[in-house]
Amino acid sequence: MDELKQNIKNLAEIYSANLRGKIEARKEEMKADDNSHYLIYRVLGIATQEGQLIDAYQNTGRFLYKYAGSFLEESATLCFNYKFPEGIKTKVENTIGQRPKTFEIDFLNGNDALEVKWRDATTDSDHITKEHTRVQVIKAHGYKPVRVMFYYPQREQAIRIQSTLKTLYAGIDGEYYGGDEAWNYLLQYTGVDLKAILIEIANERTPENGN
Repeated sequence: MDELKQNIKNLAEIYSANLRGKIEARKEEMKADDNSHYLIYRVLGIATQEGQLIDAYQNTGRFLYKYAGSFLEESATLCFNYKFPEGIKTKVENTIGQRPKTFEIDFLNGNDALEVKWRDATTDSDHITKEHTRVQVIKAHGYKPVRVMFYYPQREQAIRIQSTLKTLYAGIDGEYYGGDEAWNYLLQYTGVDLKAILIEIANERTPENGN
């Protein structure tokens, strides 16, 4: 377990360094940006300085969201692999439609086909159709689709889509775990309290009291 915890800490260091590198590089790029569109910001009551901050956070925020998701998903997979070393990432052929040709399974352990996601904030109705096809294909290959999503989206439409997906999984005898259920599922499935490990790392790097 200590080795797993250290591997997750090392992973956090790598992601943190890469994220900071990306953010700094983008900030440098933005210094050469054409800011003539700030005229429209000003028309809408947004001062130039505020517009600069908004643009900076919008640009760097995309990196943060991407890296946060990838880090959590990879950390969770380390936990699954810790308990089940034979588990693998794999793909299955789409036997229902032509696109996509294959669907990826994040972690296949026996008959359990796990999809590991940090959050799914999509509001695209086509996402439901694609996910419906995905779970049917996985089921047809003889596996049990299991969705493990650690954080629910914030917007109402995205939450409704997740509710529909949960019903979809139940309809084909799959399993859907979101929010606290996902953290508990990982703990019960692997014996690893990933959330406790991440809280420990977070407090070491950025204490809640700001000190």
